[in-house]
Amino acid sequence: MNSQYFSAFAALAGSVVGGFMMLASSWLSQKAQARAEQLAHHRTRREELYADFIEESARLYADALGHNEAELAKFVKLYALIGRMRVLSSPKIVETAQTVANTIVETYQAPNKTFRDLEGVVNSDAIDPLRAFSEACRDELRISGPLF
Repeated sequence: MNSQYFSAFAALAGSVVGGFMMLASSWLSQKAQARAEQLAHHRTRREELYADFIEESARLYADALGHNEAELAKFVKLYALIGRMRVLSSPKIVETAQTVANTIVETYQAPNKTFRDLEGVVNSDAIDPLRAFSEACRDELRISGPLF
């Protein structure tokens, strides 16, 4: 009789262990999937943020080339985007974004440029203040992992 109990107990223990392993496997795969979705969502948010910053910076930089004075209200969106970067991005991204904003302010203070003036500086970094920012964003998004 003991051998019958032993067989039944072994079958029951095997079922419990098998069920537990299936539960653990399912839980781990769901956790990994949720983490992957979270990282993808975070990456998408950063991509959208960087695109908005590039568009706003380019618009303000083009305006700065032809005007000597800027309205402070024009900078609200730009600095709001930098503030969002402080929450979502690495310090390098924030630093390069701040450099772009400083370049735009300096460009407003410089003499206006005409189209003929721009012809001489097309290949210099002065005409593309977003290059370092774009490269830093590309590097960060290539990594696409947790930032902190």
